[in-house]
Amino acid sequence: MITPPIILERVEFVEVAAGPFWMGWDEGLPGEAPRHQVWLDRYWIARTPVTRAEYAEYLGLTGAAGPPFWADPRFADPDQPVVGVSWHDAVLYCRWRGSAYRLPTEAEWEKAARGGLEDARFPWGDARPVERFDRPPRVATTPPNPLGLTDLSGVCHEWCLDWDGDDYYRRSPPRNPPGPEGGRRRISRGGAWRHADPWSPVAHRSSLPPELRYSDYGFRLVRTGG
Repeated sequence: MITPPIILERVEFVEVAAGPFWMGWDEGLPGEAPRHQVWLDRYWIARTPVTRAEYAEYLGLTGAAGPPFWADPRFADPDQPVVGVSWHDAVLYCRWRGSAYRLPTEAEWEKAARGGLEDARFPWGDARPVERFDRPPRVATTPPNPLGLTDLSGVCHEWCLDWDGDDYYRRSPPRNPPGPEGGRRRISRGGAWRHADPWSPVAHRSSLPPELRYSDYGFRLVRTGG
């Protein structure tokens, strides 16, 4: 059962109950198959990606350097998701928030993004939006999924904890899969505004070396514990 959202430190989270879901699909790239059942423990995930305003607070309090594109007016709206952060930057932000916060695993991201729509192409269903963006839109602009999560496709890639592994689905554990033990690229999820087709299916996987910073890469928080 999914409980109503709660507010923690001004970030809105939704509880995702413990239980199984169907991960992956057999119609995409080889690394997105096979479709397989995964069990996850309970966790909470943020309704939207981390915004520029939230990241600005972190920069102001820590003195950390802003990401590339920080001064670009296309990315200056405080309600846009912050972009241009590397995987390492995102992990440092999570640590600053506290020990209960981290990036989602790839499985956690997909279960939350599906929101119980096991066979839908997109997080909100099968309909493809017609909108296109020339920059990351303000959060909550794109269609919500059944859990009320937004910005899951068409906005920015979102960093996940996992290393990338094209064959991982064929050997991953059935409970709380953590991803491969090592690698050169970190997993990201969600379609991004810069792509010719920004509306990536919910099962689509992407990845990038963790030190790189692109204008279509952001991240979303997970909270664990009670």
